[in-house]
Amino acid sequence: MNLRIVRPALALAVLASTVVPVLAHAQYKILNTYKVGGDGGWDYVTADSAARRLYIARSGAQGSVFVYNLDTFAQVGTIDGVSGHGAVVDDSNHHGFVTSKAVTMFDSESLKVIKTIDTGGNPDGFLLDPDAHRVYILSHSSPNVIVLDTNDGNILGKIDLGGEPEQSQLDGKGHLYIDLEDKDAIAVVDTASLKVTGKYDISSKGGGCAGLGMDAKNGILFASCRDKHNMIIVNAADGKILDVLPEGVGSDGVVFNPATMEAFSTQGDGTLTIVKENSPTSFAVEQTVTTPQRARTLTLDTKTGHIITATADFGPAPAAQPGQRSRPPMLPGTFRIIVIGK
Repeated sequence: MNLRIVRPALALAVLASTVVPVLAHAQYKILNTYKVGGDGGWDYVTADSAARRLYIARSGAQGSVFVYNLDTFAQVGTIDGVSGHGAVVDDSNHHGFVTSKAVTMFDSESLKVIKTIDTGGNPDGFLLDPDAHRVYILSHSSPNVIVLDTNDGNILGKIDLGGEPEQSQLDGKGHLYIDLEDKDAIAVVDTASLKVTGKYDISSKGGGCAGLGMDAKNGILFASCRDKHNMIIVNAADGKILDVLPEGVGSDGVVFNPATMEAFSTQGDGTLTIVKENSPTSFAVEQTVTTPQRARTLTLDTKTGHIITATADFGPAPAAQPGQRSRPPMLPGTFRIIVIGK
């Protein structure tokens, strides 16, 4: 993911009402909005449900990672001078990692930097494997995946995917799945050998997939794609497409909640699409929740079942220079955290 909040959202004229009807039993809504302010763009929001913390990396003049209490959303600290896309923590050793360039390793209790790690590439996304004490760092440029030991930050390996990774998931059975945004495919990686063992072509149903969720128990992947504004549901074992469901415009992330058997996808057009897995072969759009525009990344608090996203307000874009893209300025003090639940 790029720090997309500083870019105009794609096709914002497509509203939630054009996506899907709300089913009668749908109940999700915005529960709270916390206006926390602060300068700089953002990309990922990450809930550490066990430690009750929320991490949001900001790209201000010098950059900082803001840390909030996951129950009150009061700010509890910052990691100053670190500009990155997001942060993730291994609670077993209290070591966190920010996808900055170079990657920043920090102590999650003191919020002090331990060291920086020159991984190469351009660190962006991430995925924690708490059982193996690994963190997978994703990069749009080669090397596309850098595997770090969360105990000491050492590099365990690097993987070239031949494409640009966006979001990844583990099945707990030795497989890592990664959606390749520019290849309209899902790469399959063996976590023991760190080798690509396959790629699932999903281009017939959509492309530009920026979100990937997973029902690990049943081996179901939920790929949220921008090109046709749909969610492609895939059998992780063989790549067979099981279903294709509509969603909003500008998806930038998916989470799956195994407690409710629901996949959630946030879109920059101001929608949250909720897909219900009725069985491993039956899926339906359960609800489309209206959210603020540009709230396009999300995280799941597994303790409460709440979806957490963030957004801000923007002014008009200045006139663009020839050959350049004009980006609207973020209005000071408007950054806010959105909590969605029942």
